[in-house]
Amino acid sequence: MSTNLLSKDHIDAIAARTERQTATLGELVALAEELKLPLSQVVVGEAMVREQKTYEAVIDACFAAFEHNLRALDKGLVDGNSFVLGTVATDLARQERGTLIDDELIDRALVYTLAAEVGNHEVGLRPCAGTGDSCPYTGLLKALLETGVEPERVRLTSALILKVGSVFRAGKVTTGCNMEGYGAGSAATAAALTDLRGGSASQVAKAMILAISPTLGVPCTPRVVTRGLCATHIGGAILVGNLASKLVLKSTLPVDIDVDVMIAMAARIHREAAPAITAVNVKYLKPYFKKRAQVEALLDPGLAGKDASVADEVLVEAREELRQMMAASRPLTQTLGDVVVGGSSIAVGSPTNMARIAHALKRGRIARIEIELTKDLYSRRAINVPAILMGAVFGSHTSDGDMYAKVMETPEVRAIDISLKEIAEPEVQRIRILTDEGSVWLDSRNRGGARVCVVDAEPSRGEAIAAARSLGIQIVD
Repeated sequence: MSTNLLSKDHIDAIAARTERQTATLGELVALAEELKLPLSQVVVGEAMVREQKTYEAVIDACFAAFEHNLRALDKGLVDGNSFVLGTVATDLARQERGTLIDDELIDRALVYTLAAEVGNHEVGLRPCAGTGDSCPYTGLLKALLETGVEPERVRLTSALILKVGSVFRAGKVTTGCNMEGYGAGSAATAAALTDLRGGSASQVAKAMILAISPTLGVPCTPRVVTRGLCATHIGGAILVGNLASKLVLKSTLPVDIDVDVMIAMAARIHREAAPAITAVNVKYLKPYFKKRAQVEALLDPGLAGKDASVADEVLVEAREELRQMMAASRPLTQTLGDVVVGGSSIAVGSPTNMARIAHALKRGRIARIEIELTKDLYSRRAINVPAILMGAVFGSHTSDGDMYAKVMETPEVRAIDISLKEIAEPEVQRIRILTDEGSVWLDSRNRGGARVCVVDAEPSRGEAIAAARSLGIQIVD
């Protein structure tokens, strides 16, 4: 049975929207909703118009693009031995289905995705954004073929996968798995599975947005030559994509972001964060990079033992860093902090505790409150300002959900002159409370787990820290 749902009227409508100007993914989603078509059909229709090909020619060509990659997958599955993943694919293939997850399609997709990467290290893959995302693309397609999906439907799915991949291919300009194996793989898997399961175009877009979110800013290249780590990147793409698809199709989870905004943000983060993230990544992982003896023999003899000494230095430094972190942690049976309403211990809990400290120091009736928040806290003002005000005006605990829900409408708060200001300095959260008896000021830094770092205060930093301790608020450096 043909999967072609495109009429001449559909093709004419697609041509009218896409011939003069390249359509964005979000615009294709809107068009698919307007035409009441699955996104995969509109993607193929656009290719028919742009490339002057028939429906069958488009989907056949899309699937044919994976021929080499499927052969590489089979190589990895049968006898592949990757220099960074070893024989993970053959190890798993020898075991019963369901080894990794109790879902035949997803389990096969995971095993085949790993097999594709092993094959990549043996005979190479045709890259999309990179060879990393080619692994989940190929693994998912093979799994679909083996779990009862009609071949023509798989070919249609391959077209949607390639459309998503094409966007990430254009956006990937430097190292970063956020725009390759993990990020692109997650988004394409989410799109493919949602469309295949009967989701609307808008549901496909929502699934992609959910799948992209946990992949933002993830580095790549340093891990590629570190044994083992890439397996959870590419395997994670299948899992995250499947989770995103299921969440959209089986719940009313709200997703308001436009898919074009999400992908544009991912690409910008990729360009701007990669240099900083990669520098740190290389520092810690370089001693663990997989080496080839023949290549190392080409180095200057004076460099021969350098990596070993660097590895020792990295381990010593890392252990000391962990020792300091663990020394700063609370006793095991008191690890968790207090309940925080509003959904975030860093965006809400820490600012609220800052305000509670200021409340404990103030004297008299409040006339004005001045709040200064760094960019990310300011952007989340809808959830943290009510909490700050309940802490500043009433001294309410971070767990006071009843006060949090009504604080903005209380007569006490409505009578106060309140100013809210965004500042550029990272981590900064400040509050000034002016009363008929004077002024209290707290300059603090935001910390997770509702903790507060007190930098300066009026009447004094010492009094602020003492007040925090009396309230049971954890003060950190």
